[in-house]
Amino acid sequence: MLSEYAFVLVVALAAGTISGIVGFGSSIMLMPVLVLQFGPKEAVPVMAVAALLANLSRILAWWRDVDWRACLAYSITGAPCAALGARTLLVLPTQVVEITLGVFFILMIPIRRWMVAREMRIGLGHLALAGAVIGFLTGMVVSTGPINVPLFLAFGLVKGAFLATEAAGSLAVYLSKATVFRLYDALPAEAIAKGLIIGSSIMLGSFVAKRFVLKLEPELFRLMMDVIMLASGATMIWAAL
Repeated sequence: MLSEYAFVLVVALAAGTISGIVGFGSSIMLMPVLVLQFGPKEAVPVMAVAALLANLSRILAWWRDVDWRACLAYSITGAPCAALGARTLLVLPTQVVEITLGVFFILMIPIRRWMVAREMRIGLGHLALAGAVIGFLTGMVVSTGPINVPLFLAFGLVKGAFLATEAAGSLAVYLSKATVFRLYDALPAEAIAKGLIIGSSIMLGSFVAKRFVLKLEPELFRLMMDVIMLASGATMIWAAL
């Protein structure tokens, strides 16, 4: 049992480091391991708690770079819609949603590049509108991180500012989701404890990642986003099928 926990913590550290560089991915990387270790029923609430710490760590690592206006615009609609999505998750199957999101992740690669080529930018109103949609979807599935990538990049955020602001908005969304799970007895105390232990390892990875992000050129950073989005979309489709 101890060796199995050690393996999960090592994967969590790696996931935290990678997600600390690109801004997402810890949930997608960890879920298969958590399902094998704890079973699918317990894996979702454990990951919900771990995701809170993952986002908190990116905020702490890049505190000075958070764009609080963007965070507020995104989370003011995202948090309540995440609660609605989480409640929907408890009564509906999510396979179709996961397949749709996987395809969407992949399609967002050329769409993001098209937006960059035309120097398209979005404002706070667009963030609020997108927050409502993404918040609802986040309540239903394990991760929608790749959707946030083109959204916050189009707002003009890169590197530390992107990582911190996206994490701050996502923290509010995941907190809302976890609260609904708790209210409807889908987040037992044991799952909370496991999520905190695993989330602590993710947090450590986020601080390890900071030194790498500081050395990245913006274009290389965006290229890494595209690669992770492609892998995330393919993984989500495969998992759903």
